[in-house]
Amino acid sequence: MSYLKDLDYSVVQQCMHCGMCLPTCPTYMETKLERNSPRGRISLMRAIADGQLEAKKAFSDEMYFCLGCLACETACPAGVDYTQLFEMARAEAERSVGKQSAPRRLFRWLLLDVLFREQWRLRLAGRLLWIYQATGLQSLIRHSGVLNLLPKSLRGLEAKTPVIKRHFSPDLIAPLEVAAAVPSGGSAQPRYRVGLLTGCVQDLIYSDVNRDTADVLLANGCTVITPPTQACCGSLHAHNGEYEMAKAYARRLLDHFDLDHLDAIITNAAGCGSHLKHFDRLLHDDPRYAARAVQWSEKVKDISEWLVEINFRAPEKSPTTARVTYHDACHLCHGQKITTQPRELLKKIPGLDVAPLTESMWCCGSAGIYNLIQPEMAGKLQQRKLDHIAATGATIVATGNPGCLLQIQNGLAARGMKIEAVHPVSLLAQAYRSESGINPPKNYYRPKHGPGRGFDLPLY
Repeated sequence: MSYLKDLDYSVVQQCMHCGMCLPTCPTYMETKLERNSPRGRISLMRAIADGQLEAKKAFSDEMYFCLGCLACETACPAGVDYTQLFEMARAEAERSVGKQSAPRRLFRWLLLDVLFREQWRLRLAGRLLWIYQATGLQSLIRHSGVLNLLPKSLRGLEAKTPVIKRHFSPDLIAPLEVAAAVPSGGSAQPRYRVGLLTGCVQDLIYSDVNRDTADVLLANGCTVITPPTQACCGSLHAHNGEYEMAKAYARRLLDHFDLDHLDAIITNAAGCGSHLKHFDRLLHDDPRYAARAVQWSEKVKDISEWLVEINFRAPEKSPTTARVTYHDACHLCHGQKITTQPRELLKKIPGLDVAPLTESMWCCGSAGIYNLIQPEMAGKLQQRKLDHIAATGATIVATGNPGCLLQIQNGLAARGMKIEAVHPVSLLAQAYRSESGINPPKNYYRPKHGPGRGFDLPLY
């Protein structure tokens, strides 16, 4: 099977080679090499589709040097579907024997085939990491000098280790939560039923953002359905050449939600959301799931997109006064074309002064696992982003993707910058909680005692 040769050829030949994408491509602007541009990469893809080139190691290296930020899609006057080309090219690259070294095969197997295959495996790994951090063992090892014995690449990887939350999403959010009465003329009756996606990495390191998302939905008249056993959406797999595995994950996720009785499927992770909205294309040839995938793609909404769509209410007050700036996550602004909604959300929160960010749509270097496989380029983009954030004078930077949050938080910490990185929905949740009558929203849900849960959790 050849993914590029089997792709509709009209998709491959859309590019006019006009060069409008070049100034928007971070890798091209850094190297000024044609092969590192969207135009150059598409030329390579077309050569393979035409049978003029084989997908050897050089092709694979180039496809994985691409961030997949999709800024070229926004700039393209011809409407090139770079998302599809990028995913098919990486899938083609995985057929390249020259790229399949033993360490790389082991890394991909552990990450994509083992860890992300089952949610319980990921949560088990997260729990072990939490114990490692909570007991002080991580701090002890970092200060002992033992890490200096490791290769530089592994030391850099350890420094990027995220802080795992004590409680994961199922401990914070009930499978069914019904909207309560809200102030300022809000409806006491639920107006919508929505499904909430809790994600994989999001569930481990930003489960509090998932709780914030649920609270904001509840405060705006939404009954929230959150399956506790929902699985990975497969975006990581689709973006890294495992196309068939991504299909399997999509089918499994579809089985967790009753789409006929939901008004929307809510995601708060931009990278996942961009992939989730393409389930219709991913499963178009699946006789069992094709129709449901179309229904799914129509109902998936980013949290900011949904809130603006239902005319969310502005908070009466806010617990803080601060200058905030906003970084556009690539797969939100370029992948989903959502730019105004998060800013509208921030502007409606009293006490926040929203400052514009230079190059707000320029990639921060996270790009899924790009900062792990291309640390040098990712680091350059991270520092560029931090320079612009510092220039705003903001004390808060908001962004709607867990990868971006982690990349920016790590960069801020390394520089010693006293700037907080948060999800926009968390700022809105804090404002709602400061209002009389719904602060704090502890009565929404307290976990029941059960296997592995010997606690009664106060949420805030």
